[in-house]
Amino acid sequence: MAAPLTVDTVVAKQPAQTGDIVARLVVLFFAATILCVTAVLVWQLWGSSAPSRHQFGLTFLWSSEWNPNTQQFGALPFIYGTVLTSALALLISVPLGVGSAIFLSELAPAGLSNALTFLIELLAAIPSVIYGLLAIFTVVPLMRSYIEPFLKDTLGFLPFFKGYALGVGFLTAGVVLSIMTIPFIISVSREALLAVPREQREAALALGATRWETTWQVVVPYARLGIFGSVFLALARALGETMAVTMVIGNDPKISASLLAPGYSIAAIIANEFSEATGQVYISALVELGLVLFLLTVIINGFARIMIMATTKKGTKRT
Repeated sequence: MAAPLTVDTVVAKQPAQTGDIVARLVVLFFAATILCVTAVLVWQLWGSSAPSRHQFGLTFLWSSEWNPNTQQFGALPFIYGTVLTSALALLISVPLGVGSAIFLSELAPAGLSNALTFLIELLAAIPSVIYGLLAIFTVVPLMRSYIEPFLKDTLGFLPFFKGYALGVGFLTAGVVLSIMTIPFIISVSREALLAVPREQREAALALGATRWETTWQVVVPYARLGIFGSVFLALARALGETMAVTMVIGNDPKISASLLAPGYSIAAIIANEFSEATGQVYISALVELGLVLFLLTVIINGFARIMIMATTKKGTKRT
């Protein structure tokens, strides 16, 4: 039988209930603060971009002209450059990052894995301007003298590898971004793989699976949500990267099918021209580019969330 409810038990429960209420209010305040900061950011970008929005409307998104002298501004070359360089970065960094995470978590000795993980986390903490400087003195000459001429000679019949081997352009920016995003993918994916219960591995090995079959068919699918999270964390870093991309992309507001051609990104043009912008429309156009980048990030992350939910439901149905 349940103990009778007395005044003493009610009084004893009150402090615990009060503590729960206080804790709930505190964390609710923290969560609401994040929402308020986001709302203020959007409101500020929306309000400051009003002159540009009123003058150009939605044509700002698909216009290719960017001419401060004639006060004609369009965002399409910068959207194109941002999306293309980010896609190239993921195309390079995801296989390398996930493969390295699998090695560090499943195959490497514990001492070597911990030492390499420490070095990888140090790479993630390096400022982007340092990556940009290193790229100027190492990646750009390498691309100009060896990689881009090789691509032109072997794949020059494709529109993606036509043009001059300048060393700066979409491809170089994608390579630099991949170098910057690989540490995020490795670090987060490794932690996701290490979080897989040991019982999953032991059960697969007991059924006769090899070490690699266990890793690829059991461990990786179990940790897929964490791996997806690392990829989209890297994508968010690539979309918003400024200094390193500015140094190697070529800063030419044109749309080109060739990966060797110079281009521009949203973050790069804001960093380059905002301090020198004159005129209300010019400044508001740059602010509107910031709003476009914010919305682009929201859309891509929302799409990523949908993909994760779909993958989770599919995996649930199989089990």
